[in-house]
Amino acid sequence: MRTAHCVETVRAAEAALMARLPEGALMQRAAAGLAAACAGLLPRVYGARVVLLVGSGDNGGDALYAGARLARRGAGVTAVLLGAQAHEGGLAALRAAGGRLADDPFAALAAADLVLDGITGIGGRGGLRPDAVPVARAARGSDAVVVAVDLPSGVDADTGEVTGEALRADATVTFGTYKPGLLVDPAREYAGALRLVDIGLDAFLPGVPEMEALQHQDVARLLPVPGAESDKYRRGVLGVFAGSTRYPGAAVLAVAGALRGGAGAVRYVGPAGDAVLARHPETLVHSGRPEKAGRVQAWVVGPGLGEGPGHLVAVAEVLASDVPVLVDADGLRGLDPAVVRARTAPTLLTPHAGEAAALLGVAREEVEAGRLAAVRELAERFGATVLLKGSTTLVCGPGAGPVRVNPTGTSWLATAGSGDVLSGLAGSLLAAGLPAVDAASAAAYLHGLAARRASAGLEGPQVMAGPAGPVTAGPVTAGEVAEALRGAWQDVNAPA
Repeated sequence: MRTAHCVETVRAAEAALMARLPEGALMQRAAAGLAAACAGLLPRVYGARVVLLVGSGDNGGDALYAGARLARRGAGVTAVLLGAQAHEGGLAALRAAGGRLADDPFAALAAADLVLDGITGIGGRGGLRPDAVPVARAARGSDAVVVAVDLPSGVDADTGEVTGEALRADATVTFGTYKPGLLVDPAREYAGALRLVDIGLDAFLPGVPEMEALQHQDVARLLPVPGAESDKYRRGVLGVFAGSTRYPGAAVLAVAGALRGGAGAVRYVGPAGDAVLARHPETLVHSGRPEKAGRVQAWVVGPGLGEGPGHLVAVAEVLASDVPVLVDADGLRGLDPAVVRARTAPTLLTPHAGEAAALLGVAREEVEAGRLAAVRELAERFGATVLLKGSTTLVCGPGAGPVRVNPTGTSWLATAGSGDVLSGLAGSLLAAGLPAVDAASAAAYLHGLAARRASAGLEGPQVMAGPAGPVTAGPVTAGEVAEALRGAWQDVNAPA
C-alpha cells in the first residue's frame, strides 16, 4: 500500500530523524537517491548535460548535492539559481565536483538532457513566482527529461491543488513518504512517474497516514471468496433500484456490475425488468416498491431513475432500510444530509464532480480544482462514506481515517454507463459484508483494472504489470468494462 503524509507530519518526522543523525546526513541520503534515479533516466551519465533549477529551500540543496554526484560521474552540470540564496554546502559541493553556474539559463536549458526542478519545496503555495515562470517554461519546452525534486514546483503538496503556474515533470523523486498532492489531480498530472526514496522516516511517521492508495495485494485481501458452506445469502443479496423507461440501460449495467462483482443474487426493482431479464436471466425481478422486494443485504439506488415523484418515494424507502445503501446518480438529486445522517446502517454516496458540486452548492470547477477538500466536506456533511469519481477517484469515510485514492483506471472510463457498472460492483461488495470504505475502494480498483483490460483488448486471465497495468489502446463501452471484471478479479488474486 502506498501511503501519503501531509507537510506538517513530514517535517516533524524529519526533525525527529535529523536529531539522531550527523548534520547534513539526511540531505545526503535524499541526494544520493535522487542522483541514482536521475542516472537511471539517462542513456549514460558520462557526457550528459544536466541543468539544476535551484531555489532557496532544501529542495534546492538536494538538487545541488545530487548534481555534484552526477558531475563526479562525468556529467556536465549547470545550476540556475532562482532563489534569494542557494544552499551553501550544496553549492560548494557542486563547484568542487566541476559543476558551474549558468551564464545563460535559456541556452543551458535548450541543450539539456535532464533538468532537475528544485525551485520550491513542499511548503510552497500559490504557484511559481513570476521570475521563475520563464525559466520553468523554457525547461518544459526543451527536449530534456524534467525530474521534480520531492514534488513539482508550483503544486500544493497537501491538497493537490494548482492555483498558479507549475512546472510539469516527467518524473518525481520524493523522499521518505508520498505527499497527498502527488496522488491527487490536478497536481498528480504534473508529477509524472513517481519514485519513492527511503531516507529512514518510517519509524518517525504516525501509524495512520493522511492518504492511502491500495495495491493488488491489498485488494486481494479485501475481496470475499465463497467457501464450501456458502449459499447466495451468505455471499450477499443485493437490491438494485435503478433504471426507467427512458434509461433502461442504467439498470442493465448496474445489475451487470453487481453480478460480476460476486453478488450471491441480485433483486431488481424498477420499470426496466424486461431489459434486465433479457441480458441477465438469473436476476430476481420484482414489480412494485423496494420494501416489498424481499430479503437483501444491501441496496443500490439511483442510476437512471430520472426525476419522477414516484422514484423519490422509492429512494426514501431504500434510505429507510436497515441495511447498507449505495446512492448514485439521480438518487443524489436533492439528497437531504439529515436523512442520511439519521441512518443506522452505512451509506455510500458515489457522485461525480458535477453531482458533488450540486450537493455542496458550489461550482463544478471548484470541486475539480480541490477534490480532496470536496470529498472530505461531503463525508462530514452527510455522515457517510463518499466515493468521488473523476480523473482521481477518492474514497473518504465519515470518521477521521485516511482518504483513499484509486491508482487504477483510464480516461476511456469517461463514457456513459461506466458509473452504473461501478455502483453495482460496489453494492455487491457491500452486500458481501465489506465496510463501506473497503467496498468503495476495492470496487474502484477493480473497475479501473477492468477498464484497462477492455481498452487494451486483453482476453483471459493476465497478470497486470503492477497496479499501473498495460498501456491502454482504445475506447471502451461500459458493457465491455463489466465483461472485463472477471479478469480484473483474477489479476489481483494472481500470484505475484
